[in-house]
Amino acid sequence: MTELRCSLLVIGGGPGGYVCASRAARLGVDTILVEGKRVGGTCLNVGCIPSKALIHAAHLYHNAVLQAGDGMQGITVAAPSLDFAKTQEWSQSVVNRLCTGVSGLLERSGVKTVNGWARFRDGKTVEIDSETGPVLVRAENIVIATGSRPAELPGLPFGGKILDSTAALALSEPPKRLAVIGAGYIGLELGTAFAKLGSEVTLIEAADRILLQYDDKLTRGVKRRLDALGIELKLATRVTGWDNATGTLTLDAENGGETLEADAVLVTVGRAPSTDGLGLGELSLRHNGAFIEVDDRCGTSMRGVYAIGDVTPGPMLAHRAMAQGEIVADVVAGHPNAWDKACVPAVCFTDPEIVTAGLLPSEVPEGIATKVSEFAFRANGRAMTLGDTEGFVRIVARETDHVILGIQATGPGVSELVSGFALAIESGLRAEDLAGTIHAHPTLSEAVQEAALTIASMANHG
Repeated sequence: MTELRCSLLVIGGGPGGYVCASRAARLGVDTILVEGKRVGGTCLNVGCIPSKALIHAAHLYHNAVLQAGDGMQGITVAAPSLDFAKTQEWSQSVVNRLCTGVSGLLERSGVKTVNGWARFRDGKTVEIDSETGPVLVRAENIVIATGSRPAELPGLPFGGKILDSTAALALSEPPKRLAVIGAGYIGLELGTAFAKLGSEVTLIEAADRILLQYDDKLTRGVKRRLDALGIELKLATRVTGWDNATGTLTLDAENGGETLEADAVLVTVGRAPSTDGLGLGELSLRHNGAFIEVDDRCGTSMRGVYAIGDVTPGPMLAHRAMAQGEIVADVVAGHPNAWDKACVPAVCFTDPEIVTAGLLPSEVPEGIATKVSEFAFRANGRAMTLGDTEGFVRIVARETDHVILGIQATGPGVSELVSGFALAIESGLRAEDLAGTIHAHPTLSEAVQEAALTIASMANHG
C-alpha cells in the first residue's frame, strides 16, 4: 500500500474542497485533495452549471417560439427547431472548460490530487481506494467536504423513469410528459426549463404553496409564469404510488385521489449530506441531525478535523462552501479567520428570478421595529426596455436608524444584483447610504435606490 503524508488532506473536490485546497497550498501548506469523480463536485458537473446552461438555452428557444407566433417587439421568425443533442453538447462543453480550469488551478497551486474514495481509519489517517490501488494518507489536518446527494422518496427509488436532478440534466430529449415532485427551487427551475423546451409539465407539491422559504409576494410572479407556460400545479398533493409498467403516479389530494401518467418523474424533495462510506463512525463527531456540527472556524468536535459545505448545518449553497473553505485554509496556515458573515445571499433561477440577502420581513426578531419598502419594476425604464416588468425590489430596514437588515427582489436578471445587496448588509449600510448613491440610468439597479429613497425620504418615481 502506498503511504503519503501531508499537513492537510481535503476529502471532496467540490467548490468548498477545491477552494480550500488551492488556497491552503498557496499559503504554504502541504496539501492533498482526494476526489472520487471529477473535480468541481455536484455544482460544476451535474448541478449549478449545467442546470443554468439548460435554463438559458430553454429561454432562448421559448423566445424563438414566441417570435414565430405573434412575434416579440416587432420581430417575427420562422418556426424554430430544437436539436437537444447539440444543446447538451454545448452545456457539457461549458462544464468541461470549467473542470479543466479547476484542475489547472489545483496544479498551479501545488495541490497533489488523488482520484479515489476515502474512508477514515482514525482522525489522522485515511485510506483511499484509488484508481492505482490503495493509498494510506496520514494528515495533520483533514477537511470533510463531500457535499450532498438528492433525497429519495419511499417507493420511488431513482432509476429508469424516476429521475434525480443529475439524470434529468443528462436526458437525451425533453420528455413529452414530465411530472416534477417537489416545488422547491430545483423542481421549479428544471420544470420551467423543460416546459419552455416543449414538455408537458405537472408540478406536485405536498405543501399548500411553492418555494416555502419565500413569502407569497416574492413567489407570485413565478406562479403567474407557471400558468402562462401551461404548467399544471398540484398543491397540497402527495404521491402515494408509482406503477412503472404503465408510467402512472397515484396522487392523494384534499379533494380525493387521482392518477397521473408521465414519461419521466423528476424527484426534487431535498438533498442530504453525502457521508456514506466515509467511515465517520470511527471519529464519533458531534452531529446536528444528519449534519456535522462545526464551530466558527469550521472545526468539528475532534481536533484537526474540519467540515465545510453541504455536510454542515446551513444553506446548501456553493458560495457558502467556498467561504468556509477559505476559512479552513487560513486557519490551517496559521492565519486568523472565522465565520462572521452577516448574510449568505441566495438565488432562485426561476422565471422570474428570486434573490434574497439578509432577513425577510417575517424573519426579523420580535421587538425590532422595521420599515419595509418596495419598488416595482413596472416603473423601471430598463425593465420596460427588456419587455419584462414582472417583480420588484424590497428593502427591510430597522426603523430606529434605517440600517438595512435584508433586501429581496424578483424580476428579470436580478441574480446579478444580489451581491450588491449582500455588500450593503455586510457593510452595515443605512437606507440613506443607498439612496444617496447615484445609480446609473437606465438599469434595473435603480429600483434599489428608489426603494431606499422611500425609506430615507421619498421615491423619485414612486
